[in-house]
Amino acid sequence: MNEKILATLEFDKIKGQLVPFLASAAGQREVAALLPASDLTTINHWLQETEDGADLLRLEGGIPLPSLADVTPQLKRLRLQASLNGTELAQIGQVLRASMAVQNFFDQLVEKKVRLRTIDRAVGRLVTIPNITKRLLVAIDPDGRVTDEASSKLHGLRQLITQTEGEIRHELERYTRGKAAKHLSEPIITVRDERYVIPVLAKYRSQFGGVVHDQSATGQTLYIEPASVMELNNRLRSAQIEERQEVRRVLAELSALIAPYRQEIAQNEAILGHLDFINAKAKLAAQTKASLPLVNDEGIVYLRGARHPLIDPAKVVANDIILGQDYQAIVITGPNTGGKTITLKTLGTLQLMAQAGLFITAKENSQVTVYDNIFADIGDEQSLEQNLSTFSGHMANVKQILAAMTAKSLVLLDELGAGTDPKEGAALAMAILDQIGTVGSQVVVTTHYPELKVYGYDRERTINASMEFDQETLQPTYRLLLGIPGQSNGIAIAKRLGLPTSVTAVAQSLVADDSQELNAMIGDLVEQRKQVREKNEALEKTLADAKAKDATLTAKLDRFNEQRDKLYEDARNKANHQVAQAKKKADAIIHHLRQLQVKQGTAVKEHELIDAQGALNALHQDPRLKRNPVLQRAKAKHNLKVGDAVLVKSYGQQGELMSKRGQHKWEVQLGILKMEIDEADLEKLDKKQLNRQDEKAPKRMRVRTIQTRRTGARLDLRGHRYEQAQGELSDFIDHALLNNLPSVTIIHGKGTGALRKMTQEYLRSNPRVKSFSYASPSNGGDGATIAYFE
Repeated sequence: MNEKILATLEFDKIKGQLVPFLASAAGQREVAALLPASDLTTINHWLQETEDGADLLRLEGGIPLPSLADVTPQLKRLRLQASLNGTELAQIGQVLRASMAVQNFFDQLVEKKVRLRTIDRAVGRLVTIPNITKRLLVAIDPDGRVTDEASSKLHGLRQLITQTEGEIRHELERYTRGKAAKHLSEPIITVRDERYVIPVLAKYRSQFGGVVHDQSATGQTLYIEPASVMELNNRLRSAQIEERQEVRRVLAELSALIAPYRQEIAQNEAILGHLDFINAKAKLAAQTKASLPLVNDEGIVYLRGARHPLIDPAKVVANDIILGQDYQAIVITGPNTGGKTITLKTLGTLQLMAQAGLFITAKENSQVTVYDNIFADIGDEQSLEQNLSTFSGHMANVKQILAAMTAKSLVLLDELGAGTDPKEGAALAMAILDQIGTVGSQVVVTTHYPELKVYGYDRERTINASMEFDQETLQPTYRLLLGIPGQSNGIAIAKRLGLPTSVTAVAQSLVADDSQELNAMIGDLVEQRKQVREKNEALEKTLADAKAKDATLTAKLDRFNEQRDKLYEDARNKANHQVAQAKKKADAIIHHLRQLQVKQGTAVKEHELIDAQGALNALHQDPRLKRNPVLQRAKAKHNLKVGDAVLVKSYGQQGELMSKRGQHKWEVQLGILKMEIDEADLEKLDKKQLNRQDEKAPKRMRVRTIQTRRTGARLDLRGHRYEQAQGELSDFIDHALLNNLPSVTIIHGKGTGALRKMTQEYLRSNPRVKSFSYASPSNGGDGATIAYFE
């Protein structure tokens, strides 16, 4: 794309909207270098990355990336075998740690079966160096300080320094707190020349031995190192020198350790920056309510409800812009301040955004095409330095556009032919449009010339358009009307502004009759278009409501079918069970008859046969007795709503429905507990059942918890998948509360930390959990969490 169009359409401001969402220096470099592409494959790849980023933002809150500094200078110094300081090593360590965290994040996405289009290929190129990363993180704090754990020698030296400083302070406190304190200017311990001293009044110098290291500006105070601490200060100074030497050695060792991995670290930084850039594109799309455009290389543009991305969404008017299918030129006419120029900029800006891989501020399923270049002549191009008039400036731009455009270009011309004699300007405008049409470029032009309305009507693959004008208020609505030329409203506006009637009447009489008829025709078309649009909006709303109701009914039908199938299955199982029981009893009766026959040696007596037949008949059940009532009761038991009294079958307790959670789960109030229960475990209670329960219950009852199952105080989640672990933890806590356990232990292991984070987030959100903490080192340390209940 030419630089002029990027400046004219303020593409840098579009890129500037991404900057607040960036966390890395590499991401900022990528945004700064961002330019629209003119290759369909590249554009689709960029948009797929943005789509992946939008999916991850919606599902996981985005890609987890910390703030990352630019490590390019550090890597250059490593190439020269230089030693890095602590801050520089900490920044490289942050890149290595972020690389491991991002790789773990995407590994978890694979376990969750989250499908991505292309972004995981970039993640696959990340190089992780676990041993070196761990060494850096242990040895260097995030702020660049070398830690005590960097080496055993450093740890010992710092212990010696701390111990010696304690001894020095203890010795000097004999002066600041004892009888000698009255000889001090202040009872404090301070440092001069890296040695601990006390401020002594000069006149008492002789009462203190030692060495004077400094004095006050007035000379009244001497900073003296007493002889009693000189040896301790010497030991401290020696340990501090050794510490600095050891720190330099550690930094040199770490620098040499990571030097062979310069290229891998640079590659990781670039990949993380690219992921940061994708994150930013997704967050900007969410903030501006932008959508994924469909890209084609057939020259077709169909922007649905397009909005300019730099205008407040609450103020901007969305418009449909269609170009390239039935016509390749649009001539927009109409009064000033009606929105013609913004329409041009909206079309050009959204095309630049799409070709740069950004979502566009338009409705879903909007289409854009791939232009090899976009040219624009928008605004006042007058140049005093070049001694060019407004008209000359416009013509100079048009000359450059005509020389550079191709059949794959888009040309945007604002007020074409303005600044000169109207007849000559109109003629020039038509000739320029003819030349653009000959080359095959697509063009959108705004103008005030009425001659161009006729041009738009007569020319092939050219359409008139205008910005809607409210005839009652004589104010623009900023809506684009394709197929309708702009109406002249100058005299009407003048009347409304209070120009004398004598003046407006004369002006009206001077306007040609055919011009008045044209204005009347245009006004009628505009009014008809407005009515059609209002009806269309009402129909779209009705259609959306119908689709929503259809989706709800479909979901309920699916749920009904699921419940019906389950009821059928339960009925079949119950019938099979009853048949099996009946067969077993029949076999027993037959066996008894045979025993009687063998025992008596003769035929079985009549009354015994009658008793046996009665027993067999008792096994038969008439299905008509239960058919309709069972189905009716089953249907009533599953028709649940908020406020219903229900029986929780697995607990045998009554409760009240508080709210629906998900498709098939409800929040149920069981006494003082609130629990999430599956719909299949609930049975609706009718008023008769409740009344019977009330009659049986005494006037005053104590609420007690019924133990429903034996529950241990320990839950082991290790090796479980994330979703499975969530469900098991929720059930475990519910049963622990029902069993009045004071505390429980959840073993989640260390691993990646995902199960530990999930466990603690759940405990934090559960109001019945009073507190929780890691287990003692002998019981698992941070691989287990103990929860305490109220």
